[in-house]
Amino acid sequence: MLNAKKKLSGKVIALLCSIAVIITLLIVATATGGVHNIVTCPTCNGSGKYNGDTCFNCEDAKIGIGSIWALLPPIIAIGLALITKEVYSSLFIGILSGAILISDFSPLKSMDVVINAGLTAAVSDTAGIFVFLVELGILVSLVNKAGGSKAFGDWAKTHVKTKVGAALATFVLGILIFIDDYFNCLTVGSVMRPVTDKHKISRSKLSYLIDATAAPICMIAPISSWAAAVVKYVENGDGISLFIAAIPMNFYSILTLVFVIGIILMKFDFGPMRKHEINAENGDLFSGRQIKANDDEANPRGRVWDLVLPIVVLLIASIFALVYVGGFFGVDAWGGTECANDFIKAFGNTDATIALPWGGLIALIFTIIYFAIRKVVVFGEAMKSIPQGFIAMVPAILILTFATALKNVTSELGAAFYVGDLMNHAAAGLKNFLPAIIFLVACVLAFSTGTSWGTFGILIPIVTVMFSPDDPLMVLGVSACLAGAVCGDHCSPISDTTIMSSAGAECEHLNHVSTQIPYAIFVAGVSFVCFIIAGFIPLWYVMMPLSIAIMVGALFVTKIISNKYYAKKELNENKPE
Repeated sequence: MLNAKKKLSGKVIALLCSIAVIITLLIVATATGGVHNIVTCPTCNGSGKYNGDTCFNCEDAKIGIGSIWALLPPIIAIGLALITKEVYSSLFIGILSGAILISDFSPLKSMDVVINAGLTAAVSDTAGIFVFLVELGILVSLVNKAGGSKAFGDWAKTHVKTKVGAALATFVLGILIFIDDYFNCLTVGSVMRPVTDKHKISRSKLSYLIDATAAPICMIAPISSWAAAVVKYVENGDGISLFIAAIPMNFYSILTLVFVIGIILMKFDFGPMRKHEINAENGDLFSGRQIKANDDEANPRGRVWDLVLPIVVLLIASIFALVYVGGFFGVDAWGGTECANDFIKAFGNTDATIALPWGGLIALIFTIIYFAIRKVVVFGEAMKSIPQGFIAMVPAILILTFATALKNVTSELGAAFYVGDLMNHAAAGLKNFLPAIIFLVACVLAFSTGTSWGTFGILIPIVTVMFSPDDPLMVLGVSACLAGAVCGDHCSPISDTTIMSSAGAECEHLNHVSTQIPYAIFVAGVSFVCFIIAGFIPLWYVMMPLSIAIMVGALFVTKIISNKYYAKKELNENKPE
């Protein structure tokens, strides 16, 4: 009881100190006027034009506000989340802090920023993803009622016989679904939960496996929504060729996959993940608050195909919708015809927030009809799945709304201009170290804003200006930018992919964040070393095998050190008083 009181009082003191620091920083930022520092637009270099069109960053204004204070709101939100373990209130305080900075402590204007620029814009920007989330929630509920998940779990008991096999199966499925990270996170989670639960893999580990095969895979797959997004930010129509050239030296994405295979086959974990895995072995899969799963009784007549077929239809329908919206069949969603009959261009022109709800709706209608024909879920029960699926996704939707609102407020403060200006002023004498610097800057920006797409959207135009087209460091710089964007996104509690991974695994969000960060930082450290070396040896056929060798070596060393550390710790704990 006394220890609990001490722990509580410690948390209260930490919270009060945090609030005092936040208020002090907000007052200093406003009083010094640094919040409204004006810089030249780094994307268009003050011309107002990019790639022949109006600059997407400054919208022809040529200048914008940008200072280090723009990174304060996300830092506040992330810091409070880690201290209080309360993600909703932490994100809201981050949004409110940004609104106070924008409005110079004006109460009415602050509320206007929170509601209009923050929350309302967040709902508007992500409405398509909300629809897709709800559709997937309904689909999961239907599959559970039909007995598809239980049948798959029973099948897995006889075919996936070990913990290593269950983890590898999750990894492989994550790789196969490379089209889009949102789709990957939610699909892999719903399919593999019964299998990983059976083999006592913690939900934190499952969410890491999902997250590690979502964005990293999408970032090295030429046909994906991520590749399409990257292509848009490269001048002269060379986007897809530059993206493909950058793949072999996207060290973070590649080494994350190597890391995952390594820890699975070497059968070890470290940091908070080790504790969560030990808890799972003892029957506690959640290591904290259990996310309420669907309690519907499974139909005993369910078959494996009742899970597989809806997922296959969802995959095919989503791919069709992505290229349809992009204009492959003639006219795109915006009335253009330049992508007709060109698969790659259609992917480059698509919008996942429009296309994925298409795919989800088609799969949902098919599944309801299919289950009704099979008489495993009658129509009335199928309709009950609609509110059930929505309720299951409410936590993810709330976090995504607050996280997007925080990104919007951070953008209003000019985070893009500040980071871009910082990059443009990098010393010429550090040219060979620039890829490593770009990697770090991209990590910080993506971590602070929670968006990898926004990060490479800001940095790619700057990177392509920093190097000449025939400079071998051009490709390496783009690789560093994309790798850093994925790394920061991977670590960030306010990243939509991180949120989706938690939702897909039905894992407490902060459990996923706290267990994933040490792994992400480990891979980032190895990647940083590789980018330093590559700055002097920018040859992919040398650096790719070398980076893999460094990662494998680092894993072996870490396993030896961690085994000695935990053995010594256990010995001290068991030593008699």
